[in-house]
Amino acid sequence: MGTKPLVDLSDDEIAVLKESSLLVGKTLAEVAKRIGPGVTTGELDRLAEEFIRDHGAVPGFKGLYGCPSTLLISVNEQVVHGLPGDRALRDGDIASVDCGVLMNGLYGDSAYTFMIGEVAEPVKRLLRVTRECLEKGIAAAIEGNRTGDIGYAIQQHAESSGYGVVRELVGHGVGHKLHEAPEVPNYGRRGHGVKLRTGMVLAIEPMINMGVKEVKQLPDGWTVVSRDGKPSAHYEHNVAVRAGKAEVLSTFSYIEDVLKKKGELITA
Repeated sequence: MGTKPLVDLSDDEIAVLKESSLLVGKTLAEVAKRIGPGVTTGELDRLAEEFIRDHGAVPGFKGLYGCPSTLLISVNEQVVHGLPGDRALRDGDIASVDCGVLMNGLYGDSAYTFMIGEVAEPVKRLLRVTRECLEKGIAAAIEGNRTGDIGYAIQQHAESSGYGVVRELVGHGVGHKLHEAPEVPNYGRRGHGVKLRTGMVLAIEPMINMGVKEVKQLPDGWTVVSRDGKPSAHYEHNVAVRAGKAEVLSTFSYIEDVLKKKGELITA
């Protein structure tokens, strides 16, 4: 990714990308309605693909790099890139659901970690802190800062809370391709990395482990798990770099409206 040229999008293109990002949020809200104990990850994947296509878009992941699915669903110790299938979710699980959409030539890409039934309090804390990491990363995504400022903000909050920050997987630019330059690591040093400028759109996505930062890939060639088998959380937003304050293009509000009605929203 690092050798790709940096891409600036016009305000018109960013508005189109925002529509794709909002459709991802609406798709994940459909997942939120259905997700729960006994539901298989494959069911959720089929639901998401149908919803995306019904709204005049195509799944952003399916077929890209050989990906066989619309969603990537990563349960418990799975960090990212879990492939949907026959696995039934169980009470106490957490599941990161990552979704991409391609509509009108621009990609949206967002992820949310769901609680399945009654989740242990230490795991809820992991989800809360990871969500806070995302917010701190977004706050640093302003013109004149660097990618290292985003990574630093995320890393400091995660590590000061006792968690491991995954190194091998990073956020990225997003636009006419799902993965554009620059890479956006969830760790770093202030004042280092690519300089941010208005017109860049970033997918900021902290992947935070309850235990060690190290991960390994399973033999399926996709699923990445924490090396110590402890849970991992993952949230992702698309963000346009602006002067003074970043513009968040994706949203969790559709998802959290559903979860609130179900009584499954994490509260502080």
